Amino acid sequence: MELSSRVQKITESVTLKLNAKATDMAAQGKKIYNLTAGQLPFRPMSEFVDLIRSESDFIKSFQYSPVAGFPELRKKVLQNFQNTRNINLETAVEGVEFEAVISNGGKHSLTNVLGCLIDHGDEVIIFSPYWVSYPEMVNFCGGTPVIVDTSPFDVFVPSLEEIERKITDKTKIIIVNSPNNPTGTHYEDGWMASFAEMMLKYPNIMIISDEIYYELFFYDPRPTYFYQHRPELLARTVIVDGISKTLASTGLRIGFTIAPKELTTVINKLQGQTTSGANSLVQRALSQFDFNQIPVYLEPIKRHLRDNAEALGEALSEHQLGHVFYQPTSAFYYLLDFSQTPCIEKFKERSQQDDYSVEICEELLDEYGLALVPGEAFGCPNTARMSLVLEKEPFKEALDILMKFLLSD
Repeated sequence: MELSSRVQKITESVTLKLNAKATDMAAQGKKIYNLTAGQLPFRPMSEFVDLIRSESDFIKSFQYSPVAGFPELRKKVLQNFQNTRNINLETAVEGVEFEAVISNGGKHSLTNVLGCLIDHGDEVIIFSPYWVSYPEMVNFCGGTPVIVDTSPFDVFVPSLEEIERKITDKTKIIIVNSPNNPTGTHYEDGWMASFAEMMLKYPNIMIISDEIYYELFFYDPRPTYFYQHRPELLARTVIVDGISKTLASTGLRIGFTIAPKELTTVINKLQGQTTSGANSLVQRALSQFDFNQIPVYLEPIKRHLRDNAEALGEALSEHQLGHVFYQPTSAFYYLLDFSQTPCIEKFKERSQQDDYSVEICEELLDEYGLALVPGEAFGCPNTARMSLVLEKEPFKEALDILMKFLLSD
C-alpha cells in the first residue's frame, strides 16, 4: 500500500498519545497523576444536558442538519459573539456581511478555514509555543509554517517587531491564539491594540483568531481582541470558537467559524463535500440553550483553576524555584521551563542535544507516574505543558512529586 506524501508527513498528536499511555498505565493499577488533560473533568450544565435529552424525542434530531448548521443556531452564535465581544457586525465593516458555520469541533473549523485559504507555498505565521496541530494543518494544506518564537521571560508575548520581520510577500495568514494553549495566558489589551495598528499596514494578510478558551479566564482583565480596536480588520478576520472547553463538552464536537460571507460560503461548500453538517441532536439543543448561563456555570470551575494555579506558584516558591513561575490567567494550562531547574543537568550529562523535553516527560511518567506533555510538541524546547484541572488533593500530591524531581540533579 502506497500512502500519500501528505499523510506520511503528519506526526502523531503527542498530547493524545501521552494521555492514552497514562490512561493505560492507570488501568493496569498504577498510581498516575495525569496532567495532560486538554478538557475539563466536569459534567456539563444540567440545563444543557436536559435540552439534549428533550431534543432526542424529535426525529429531526437524528437526521442531516444543513451543512452550515441549523439557521437558528448560526444566528444565536453570531448574536452571542457580538454580545460577549461588544461588537456590532452589522456596522463593523461597511458592505461586508458576516455569517457563522457550525462544524465538527474547533479543530474541524480550523481545518476548513486553512483548506479554503491556503495554496501551495503560502506562508502562515504561528507564534511559539503553539497549539500542536497548527503546523500540521498548515503543512497538510500545502502551506509553510513560519514560527515566531517567544520567551518565558516575556511571559510568551510575541514581539511585534519579530512578527513584522517574518512577514513576506508569501504571508497569507497570521494565527492568534488568545487565551493560549499551552501557556495558559492571554495577550493584554495594549498588545492587541498595537497588533491591530500593525496589521493595518498589511491589507492582504488574513488573521485567524482562535478563541476557543475565551470564557475561561480566571484573573481580570478578561481577554480582548485586536478587532475591538480596529473593527475594519474583521473584513479579513476569521474567529474560531466552540463548546468543547466552555461547556466541558469536548466529545460533542461542535465548533463555530465566524467570518465574512465570502469565506463562509466556500467553507460551506468544502464541508458539504467532506463531512456534511455537524451533530444534529446537539445543534438543536444548543439552539434552545441560553448562552448567558455560561459565565455562571464556569464560576466555580474558574475558582478551582485559580486555586490550583496559586498552589503551583506557592510550591515553586517554597522550593526556591520561584524564578520559573509566571502567572497563568486563562485556559487551564501552565508551561513549565525545565531549563531553569537543576533536573536538566542529569539529562545533559547523558547526551548533548538541544531539547530534553521528551526524555524528561518519559522519565516522569515511567518512574514517578506523573504525566505531562513535552514542550517539543508546542515548539518550545525543554518545557512541558501541565494541566491545572486535576482535583485539589491529587494536584498537590503531584506537585510534591514534581518539585522533588525538578530539584534532583
